[in-house]
Amino acid sequence: MTENLIQIRKVFSQIEETRSSAGNTDAGGPVRKVAVCAVIKNPFAGQGYVEDLSALVEASTEIGTMLGEQALQLLGAPVESYGKAGLVGTSGEQEHVNAALTSIFGNAFREAIGGGAAWITSVTKPAVAGTVIDVPTAYKDDVWVRSHYDSMEVRVPDAPHADELVVIAAVTNRGRINARVGGMSIAEAQEKHR
Repeated sequence: MTENLIQIRKVFSQIEETRSSAGNTDAGGPVRKVAVCAVIKNPFAGQGYVEDLSALVEASTEIGTMLGEQALQLLGAPVESYGKAGLVGTSGEQEHVNAALTSIFGNAFREAIGGGAAWITSVTKPAVAGTVIDVPTAYKDDVWVRSHYDSMEVRVPDAPHADELVVIAAVTNRGRINARVGGMSIAEAQEKHR
């Protein structure tokens, strides 16, 4: 493992539970959203352009597993939707945090939460400490289930420092309350993938 490469300063978690929308509750119960963030030292900060980012890509397995396990535990329910995001401090470049969120990270994250067939929605951006990012989420087994298109606003108050990355994994227990814009249902998605 890349013990020296991945240095975690802190892990920050956020839980949001919405019980009604527009004065209405539906039969699905509350929407619970969880984000778990790893604040790590950017091993490429301050180095200018670095061609080979593969060490960070490979090291992201550990982060994907850790964030997935913690997110599942905090959700307290089966995962229906997921998403990922990242912030890079000002001494790095956006590609550094993208390197921490490739399919290597995604596969470890999926395994930790019990699987998922769909690609994981994602967003990254350069940032200063306290920057807000909207983490997109979608149904874990088929991205075309519209009821699960959503996001979670996340902000780590003291991160990223200039030489840090914030790697974020988000999960939800269901789709939006009052979702009614059509599209594929979960049952149709499950039938499609049999």
